[in-house]
Amino acid sequence: MVNEKASPTAVGRVVALHVHPVKSLGGIAVADGRLEPCGLEDDRRWMVTDPDGGFLTQRQVARMALVTVARGAGGGLVLALAGHGAQAVVRPPADGARRTVRVWADSVPAVDAGDAAAAWLTGALGRPCRLVYLHDVAARPADPAFAPPGATVGFADGFAVLVASRESLAALNRDLASPVPMDRFRPNLVLEGAAPWAEDRWRLLAVGEALLRLVKPCSRCVVTTIDQQTAERPDPREPLATLARTRRAWGGVVFGQNAVVARPGRVAVGDAVRVLEEGPSNLVPA
Repeated sequence: MVNEKASPTAVGRVVALHVHPVKSLGGIAVADGRLEPCGLEDDRRWMVTDPDGGFLTQRQVARMALVTVARGAGGGLVLALAGHGAQAVVRPPADGARRTVRVWADSVPAVDAGDAAAAWLTGALGRPCRLVYLHDVAARPADPAFAPPGATVGFADGFAVLVASRESLAALNRDLASPVPMDRFRPNLVLEGAAPWAEDRWRLLAVGEALLRLVKPCSRCVVTTIDQQTAERPDPREPLATLARTRRAWGGVVFGQNAVVARPGRVAVGDAVRVLEEGPSNLVPA
């Protein structure tokens, strides 16, 4: 049982919330949303795959950054890309055509979104692909080496929520020749008000109605080098080279904190953020 009245430490506020409905496609800035066991509502519940069910991301197809996503009627989507128009996608029914898809080492049961969505994405991305939806939000457990028993994740890489700090981004940018924006890191919650890298010591946060348990620094990849507005790589080395000098841990480079939802609830931009549990830095040397 968490005692939320036991001298919690106020560390700032939420300044941005981002939902990425389709893994690796464009995100949506929202004013509020509900943190559910598998993450912020609608976040990474859809995924683009190759014809064999393997997940596709900007690591293989940088152009995915240019596909915008809007919420559609009945839980569906509207996908759009300059030169390719827009495509409305209906959320497939739970008893629709099932496919087993792969996210890293996990095999996950999903429902295919149909031939029209697949054809539009194939044309937009220039390679054969399908679109799938995750109905069974309990189907994929978060990494048990870090997450508590029962924690789940949708189609995100490893954990339900990614938390980032504006102050930490500013500290990173001071070491970069060309600053990078926060969207390179695709976080869900962006916080402001704490010292740079203070999040390394946070363990349990109260945000709005919800509780978040921070479990591991987030390992970063080539996606951070991709300009999310152009799909180009202005400097293929950065920010990874700088992070390798300043934020190396867990066998790679890190920025932001992975979290699981300890208690579901609504969160909103402007919500205060309180630390209920704190510990030593989890930036363990590689």
